[in-house]
Amino acid sequence: MDQLSGQDAQFLYMESDEAPTHMTSIAIFDPTAGGRKLRFKDILQHVRSRLHMNPAFRRKLVRVPLELDFPYWVDDQHFDLEYHVRHGRLPEPGDWRQFCTHLARYHSRPLDMSLPLWEMYVVEGLDNIKGLPTGCFAIATKIHHAAADALSLAEFLGTLSDIDIEGTPAIPLNSAKLRRSPTPSLLDMGVRAAWHSVRSPVGIFDAVMRAAPNLYNLAQDLLLSSSEQAHPVPDTRFNDSVSSSKSFDAVVVDLKDLKTIRLAVPGSTINDVVLAICGGGLRKYLLRHDELPEDSLVAWVPINARRESGGGNSGNHLTSMTVPIYTDTDDPIERLKFVMAATNMSKAAKAGVSARVMTDLSQHVPAATQVLASRLVLRTGAAARMCNLFISNVPGPQVPLYLNGAKQVGLYGMAPLVNGMGLFIATPSYNGQISFSVTSTREIIPDKRFFISCLKKSLSELKRATKPARKTPRGRSVRKRPTVNGDRAAAADGQNP
Repeated sequence: MDQLSGQDAQFLYMESDEAPTHMTSIAIFDPTAGGRKLRFKDILQHVRSRLHMNPAFRRKLVRVPLELDFPYWVDDQHFDLEYHVRHGRLPEPGDWRQFCTHLARYHSRPLDMSLPLWEMYVVEGLDNIKGLPTGCFAIATKIHHAAADALSLAEFLGTLSDIDIEGTPAIPLNSAKLRRSPTPSLLDMGVRAAWHSVRSPVGIFDAVMRAAPNLYNLAQDLLLSSSEQAHPVPDTRFNDSVSSSKSFDAVVVDLKDLKTIRLAVPGSTINDVVLAICGGGLRKYLLRHDELPEDSLVAWVPINARRESGGGNSGNHLTSMTVPIYTDTDDPIERLKFVMAATNMSKAAKAGVSARVMTDLSQHVPAATQVLASRLVLRTGAAARMCNLFISNVPGPQVPLYLNGAKQVGLYGMAPLVNGMGLFIATPSYNGQISFSVTSTREIIPDKRFFISCLKKSLSELKRATKPARKTPRGRSVRKRPTVNGDRAAAADGQNP
């Protein structure tokens, strides 16, 4: 019997009507690469031929009565592929604004929790989007966070991908076998729930004792840290309650630009550059609205812990860190250096507490306790006191992928929001490009195109600031330095920063 882990179940218990906890991956395909017209029934047949590659395609949840234990994954005996893969088309003229609105509405609708927790939506009519050839289509794949984290979602989608136009599977078809997940009886669930209730205190004690030295060192580090190192979480428009009407927008940039910036600041990573770009963009946006707080905004950044936790390919294997993104710093280079130092400090502070220990602790907390804790978090808006937004950088394949002869030409992502934290910036990368995909609500970010322009200008500033100095005829180096307080001056003049 396959049972949800404690971490997987947290995403189930955190769900509300306004804030469903699923992710949506959006891939855009160009069917002209294969020299033939790809029909919806061809896509349907392609998905059907790969169903055996991942058990998540056919498994649904069965919840234990009274939430006495974590739910179970079981085979859906009435699985209907055509319910999970649907088809639609953008209205004329099929431009980017319509595409984003279409995807936001799709992402806003919760999954049917009585069925396998995924859906695919094939969207045609992308005929007036800059940079895309006529005839492109998108596949938006929605999957619940209880079933997958961002990396296992990528692996879920990888079972449908090909590595060439001929249709060679990215994952060999004989490398996976469908594992049966029978439905447990009420007696089985009751016996296991009773056993877990008895074992839970022992398991927690054992996990804490094994982690005691590292937990002690972590506590000492926190107590000895100076007040200057503390980063208070300011109150912003992003820390409001979220509505059921989500919004989406994105911008795609070359990954090589971020790599060039990273090399200009030794020791920094692509993730640091992403955080610095987001910090600069948020600074510009809040300045324009006269809402920039004196303290820096703080981001919640998930970290993949799959190797350390010893987990498999399915479910969630995550830890996280909270990092200031220095929206209070005008100079883009200084902002990147500060972000690099903050991420290094956060990683060092968490290095003593392994992801395996945290997984053990969550696994031994009783299901009923997790349900109660999740409801308290939702009702009190506790997320707003921990951070201002989510930022998730998920590296993707850097080679072209195909689906039944159609070449994938774009990748975006939408993510769940929670009350008190109404902004999620996901940055999936694919084939030399990285997209800054913004999920929020209409009330929190009513001017999402302006928000995207702020991110673009933040990247442009970093590129200019890290551009190698050119030589004058006399051999002197010339570099244009960032304008001090330039953002605030632009906002004061009523200009877009």
